[in-house]
Amino acid sequence: MPELPEVETIRTGLEPVLVGRTFERVEIADPRLTRPHEPREVAAELEGETVEALERRGKYLVVRFETGRVLLIHLRMTGSLQHHRNGNSAEDRYRRAVVRLDNGSDIAYRDVRRFGTWLLLEPGELEHYLASRIGAEPLGRSLNARSLADRLAGRRAPLKALLLDQRLFAGVGNIYADEALWWARLHPLRAGQALGAGELSALVRGIRRALRLGIARQGATLRDYRGADGVEGGMQHEFRVYGRADEPCLRCGTPIEKTRVAGRGTWYCPNCQPLRP
Repeated sequence: MPELPEVETIRTGLEPVLVGRTFERVEIADPRLTRPHEPREVAAELEGETVEALERRGKYLVVRFETGRVLLIHLRMTGSLQHHRNGNSAEDRYRRAVVRLDNGSDIAYRDVRRFGTWLLLEPGELEHYLASRIGAEPLGRSLNARSLADRLAGRRAPLKALLLDQRLFAGVGNIYADEALWWARLHPLRAGQALGAGELSALVRGIRRALRLGIARQGATLRDYRGADGVEGGMQHEFRVYGRADEPCLRCGTPIEKTRVAGRGTWYCPNCQPLRP
């Protein structure tokens, strides 16, 4: 599933080719993408809109138009957006939508599992929509040891589950949660409320380090993810624990172990990340 680094990589790739361009023609082939709204109606509403800015909130891409409207895109598990400078002529059975820009280039939306969503919001609706769904940006100034302590106070759930809660940490998913906990030397089953001041600071640093490294490597390609230029990411070659069961820890040499937390496969080093009360 594309997480914050993958979505941010797509955003930075699309920003220079989208901002200032007008949606000349929009074709939406999959009714799941816009449900409960009819895809033809959404496509018709998008045609003629000019892009003012391309932003990201958590795992959402935020396409702001000059009219004040917003197209909110969530890639979910296998969604991707690619720019085709000379139009998109290649056949692809997984292509769910195409936007023809006013310069003749295309933005193609591809989604194998068909879980992605496009939602057209009217002016003023974005913040209200996101407020109940996602928390603060983990790379923003609002995340620090003090604010993290407030968020984890009284939370007995394991750290891994808390990191996956988008209402607490917008954009962190399974991969970067494991990587962040390795950097912080914290066990994924440790209760959130049990962290001391030093551990809270270590977790903030771990989250930021994992996400920034993911962005620097242009995301992780495990199967479907590609950047806006169609190029694979490189973060999969930098994993410290994720997907590395029985391989030696890159810090201490102890074999990495795998367990399940909150129903998700979870990797950690039993030596570097001991389970403490």
